[in-house]
Amino acid sequence: MLLIEPTMAYDREIQTFRQDFADLGDMDGSGNLRRFERTEDWLAYLAAMQRAETAPGPVPATQYIYVRETDGTIVGVFQIRHYLNDYLVQYAGHIGYSVCPSERRKGYATQMLAAGLEKCRERGMDRVLVCCRPANEGSRKTILHNGGVLESTVWVPDRETWLERYWITL
Repeated sequence: MLLIEPTMAYDREIQTFRQDFADLGDMDGSGNLRRFERTEDWLAYLAAMQRAETAPGPVPATQYIYVRETDGTIVGVFQIRHYLNDYLVQYAGHIGYSVCPSERRKGYATQMLAAGLEKCRERGMDRVLVCCRPANEGSRKTILHNGGVLESTVWVPDRETWLERYWITL
């Protein structure tokens, strides 16, 4: 498995991944992939997202794809927010991720989070905040398997949902 930054070499796989989420709600950790019909446009957005002066989101972030080497399939997406602002520290955390619906329940999320935590270490981070909805048992197990410690559960008014907040010490 590879956790790598996306490139045009994965255009077809990126579009397949995007399509697999067409009828679902959230595609967490995807760098707004759902909004972009063309991979080129998404990659330009991601390039802007990495720099504080051009980041379209609340803070700079780096986007990754999780690729199965045997067939080149993208099984997940993973995003690291470089630091937390007031909103992120309360309601979102450093990390967002999603696994393709057809690839769930195969252990990929746990593996991907472990690989992503290594990327966080490389960035000099010593602990990260990861959040999930209480009903998302798979994400909770993924976080716990990677050393997550529950700090609190908070109500997110703009999303009208509860979130569990877990810290992982690197």
